[in-house]
Order: sequence, then structure tokens, then C-alpha cells
Amino acid sequence: MTRLWDKGAPLDARVLAYTAGDDHQLDNRLVAYDIAASLAHAEMLHAQGLLAAADLASIRGALQQIGAAHASGDWRVNLQEEDGQTALETRLTQAIGATGGRLHAGRSRNDQVLVALRLYLRETAHDIAGGALAVAAALDRLGARDGAIALPGYTHMQQAMPSTVALWAGGYAAEIRDDEQGLRASARRADLNPLGSAAGYGTPNLPVDREATRARLGFAATQEPVTAVQLSRGKAEAHLLFEITLLTQDLGRLSTDLLLFYTKEFSFVSVAAEFTTGSSIMPQKRNPDVFELARGRSAVAQAALGEVLAITQKLGSGYHRDLQLLKPPLFRAIDSCRQTLDILPAAIDAVHFLPENIHLDEDIHAAGKVNALVASEGIPFREAYRRVAATFKPQKP
Repeated sequence: MTRLWDKGAPLDARVLAYTAGDDHQLDNRLVAYDIAASLAHAEMLHAQGLLAAADLASIRGALQQIGAAHASGDWRVNLQEEDGQTALETRLTQAIGATGGRLHAGRSRNDQVLVALRLYLRETAHDIAGGALAVAAALDRLGARDGAIALPGYTHMQQAMPSTVALWAGGYAAEIRDDEQGLRASARRADLNPLGSAAGYGTPNLPVDREATRARLGFAATQEPVTAVQLSRGKAEAHLLFEITLLTQDLGRLSTDLLLFYTKEFSFVSVAAEFTTGSSIMPQKRNPDVFELARGRSAVAQAALGEVLAITQKLGSGYHRDLQLLKPPLFRAIDSCRQTLDILPAAIDAVHFLPENIHLDEDIHAAGKVNALVASEGIPFREAYRRVAATFKPQKP
């Protein structure tokens, strides 16, 4: 197996296993994006007179076939190939011979993997944003169905002011829609074309056209200067992970409320049996595991964000192999978030509020009585507050 950097010297198998790690497996999700970027690069090389028309046609046809075969599961990146970039070039040269080697002119593995990753991040940010909107829509449905049901509003875990299911669900829906906007905004850092920066210092003596690849791949701008590209590594990842963390924390808080409402002590809600699980020892139990895991998975995103920031925080300029370690936490958090977003809309649809079990303490209307005095008698708020407070007996120790 010849890797892109091989010069004929043997490589200790332990070095390959350690340095490649899981990268070959992780790169499978980037193959389609790598192929799209490679096609754009090939077209640019041709336009610049660096690739003959016949070679461009051969490369285009072979890459399209290789991509289709990967999409259908006919091949996967393997450890001996080390990464997706070697896997593609190996298969390309196997298909069309030495012409395949012409494609690497004017680029490095550094900008090759980064352009694929940015295309992936840009698409993923909008995909997760769409999943967030689906959860918000489920909350809208819940609010429309059960919205008129009175619900106590809590502060300090005590009944505080009257609310409704519509207000409760609407609050979460609004915040999740705010998360959706944040996710879409996070795509900004991924929307910069890194192609042509190569290993971080450009492509001396080759007239590459960075604007051409930018336009072909739909990036908002080309990242300049070329030395900024490697310095930016980890920022787009961290920005997306930050927004995913905010989203999953909102989903976790939503789940915490529902878990409390589902307890026997509250019994504010029921959850359809198909969205609960059973106990191996207690036959009476039905467990709201979906909401427990949605609550717990917010930790996955937060931990991934911390890991990404820790990897990049003390790196100097230029490329460092440490940057390879950004993929595992990034993909782990993305996958975990997607799994939660996939199930939560249906799980929320399975929730029904039970008004017969929902009790509002008389004390919950105290703030309303204060406001009524202010409005009806025109007295200062603080005086009305003291009047109403005097009507409540202090709690016995």
C-alpha cells in the first residue's frame, strides 16, 4: 500500500495504527464531499491550463464512479490507506493510471481534507437546524392540543405563578427556534474556501485560481491570507459544537420538566406506552427512558466542545497532526444530537397532559392580587405587596 507521502521507506505497523487511529473510518462520511471538491479542483486546473481536457474527462468520470461505488457500500476506507485522501487517489490511479496523479497538483492533504470537512459542516449545521425546527413544531402541536390546561409555573422548585401548557410549550419552542438560528449562523466559519492554501503557505509557481473553486463549491468567500487557514482550524467545529450544546441543553431542560411531570407524585402527564420501557424486576414500572437519555446527551455535546477547544488552544501556526483529533468529538456530538432530534418529535407527540391531576395552590395567585391592587387603587407596588403578604401565614418550622 502506497500512501500519499510514501517515499519507499518501511513503516512500523504500530506507527500506522497509532497515527491513523480511527481516521480511516471517520473519513467515510467525508468521501462524497472530497469528491465534489476534487471535481472542482480538477476543473480549475483545466481552466488554468494545468490539466488537459482529456485528463479532466478521465478524472471526472472515474471520480463519479468511485463516489457512486462508495455511496452504494461497495468500498470503504481501510487502515492501510490511512485516510480518505489516500483512498481516493489510490482508486483514481487504479482506474485511469498516471493521469490520476495529476489531480494533486496545487493542493495538499491539508486543504483537501479541510474543504471536505467544511462542506460537511456547512450542510450539517443546516440539517441539524431543520431537526430543531421539527422539535419546535412538535411542541406547537402539543400546545395546540393541550394548551388551555392550567399549569403551575415554578421558581425555586415551588409553585410561583399560574401558567398554561401553551405558555410552557411555547417557551421551549421559542428557545429551540432561537437555537435553530444559531446553528445556521454557525455555518459562517465553515463557508470559507480553503482550497489553494495547500499546506498553509499557498502553491508557489502554480497559477491556481482560488476564486474559481470558491464559486464552483458555493463558498461565501475565499479565506485569505493562506496562512489564516490552518490558524482557523477547529473554530468552525467549535462554533457548531457550541450551538449544538445550547440546543441539547434546551432539549435536556425540556426533558427534565417532562420527567418531573411524569412522576407518580406529579402525574401531570401520561406518555404513550410505545415510548416508555419496562423494568426487569418491577412489573409495574414504565420508564421514560427517551427523555432521560435526551437529558443526559447534552453532556456529550458539551464534552465534545471542551475536547475540541483543548486540542487547539495552544497550537502554533501552520498544520499540526493534533488537528486530526478534532474529528472524533465532532462527529460523536453531531451523531448524538441527530439521534435525539430524530426521536423527540414523536416522543413529544406521545405526551398528554392530565388536567384532573394538576393542582394549583391558592397562593399561586398572590402576585396577581398585588397587581390588581396597584391597578384598582393606584397604590405603590411595594405597599400592595406588603398588604398581600400580610394575608399569608408564615410556615411552621
